[in-house]
Amino acid sequence: MDFSLTPEQEAMRDLAARFAKEKLAPDYMKREKNHTIDRAILKEMGSLGLISMALPEKYGGMGVDCATSGLIIEQIAYGDFNISYVQLVSWLMGQILCKYAAPEVAQEWVPKLAAGESLVALGLTEPRGGSDAANLILRAEPKGDHYIINGEKTSVSFSEQADVIVAFARTGKGEDVAKGISAFVIPLNAPGVSRTRFSDLGTKIVGRGSVFFDNVKIPANHRMGEENRAFFQIMNGFDYSRALIGLQCLGAAQASLDEAWQYSTERKAFGAPIAQYQGVSFPLAEADTLLTAARALCYRTLWLRDKDLPHTAEAAMCKWWVPKICYEAIYQCLLTHGHYGYTTDLPHQQRMRDTLGLQIGDGTAQIMKLIIARERVGRVAVQYAQGSNK
Repeated sequence: MDFSLTPEQEAMRDLAARFAKEKLAPDYMKREKNHTIDRAILKEMGSLGLISMALPEKYGGMGVDCATSGLIIEQIAYGDFNISYVQLVSWLMGQILCKYAAPEVAQEWVPKLAAGESLVALGLTEPRGGSDAANLILRAEPKGDHYIINGEKTSVSFSEQADVIVAFARTGKGEDVAKGISAFVIPLNAPGVSRTRFSDLGTKIVGRGSVFFDNVKIPANHRMGEENRAFFQIMNGFDYSRALIGLQCLGAAQASLDEAWQYSTERKAFGAPIAQYQGVSFPLAEADTLLTAARALCYRTLWLRDKDLPHTAEAAMCKWWVPKICYEAIYQCLLTHGHYGYTTDLPHQQRMRDTLGLQIGDGTAQIMKLIIARERVGRVAVQYAQGSNK
């Protein structure tokens, strides 16, 4: 098995690493106070190709493979975990737009995402739904050559900053909640749209909140894919984002680990660098081992996707396990820094808060484990789990 990178992959990774080190890392903590994504940074990333790389060439992208996109997002997250959300959401939603949106709609939005000129949001979660992603109330009613949208989406990243949202809405009827769902491209400056922002523990510059739709009128060509089939057509794209989420968290955890290793050689106790004491070095060695193993899992998942091989179980493993061990690794790095690590002067506390959210959002650990069980033994795993709750 060949783990080497191509010269092109190395060049793209190094470009992302330089940008993260020079432009992102120095102000990672300062940016948290602003509570917004700096649009100048978006445009600079766009001009360097750091957003467009994973989007199709037809729409201004470079069309790199999934493994290469992972290299980029890990490096960006090393410098600023929050900025890497731009890549995560732009790539996931951008690829969905390219595949399922009407050509004229994709042409309107995807080049703007690639250039860093626009932000896109995902509207899936609803207040009563949470992990029950198909249990939607948001309604889209056809009316002539338009749809009328009514309802609420919540836990939306970039809720107040996004320019457009890909929202899932109920268009059909029936007992099977996964059927009868369609997806729509909705400009967020449309009449009838309003937004709120939550006061979250972390990812403050991303901003999570609710988006409300009150008789929002959109053209029929803004529906993506077949009517009533969006849940089945589009949801498999999340296997891609789950591996990227793992690499986001790994970027942040690796930054803290590198800082902790360095600190352990500089800080002295009892006349020697604290790295000499196993109580300090062994926990860091354990964290290093786990991060290395997690990284291999994430890149293998992306490699499987590039080869068009099954990878749903592996993606779910990335989503539930990697954020957990990354949070724990950052926590250990904070402890390594002692009383100084407990202050807000160092970035470990912010990285802990930022990565914690991905143990909750985009699919909880419990749901991911159900997916893994289903992939291994079939629907009986899910049916039993559902039956045991009755």
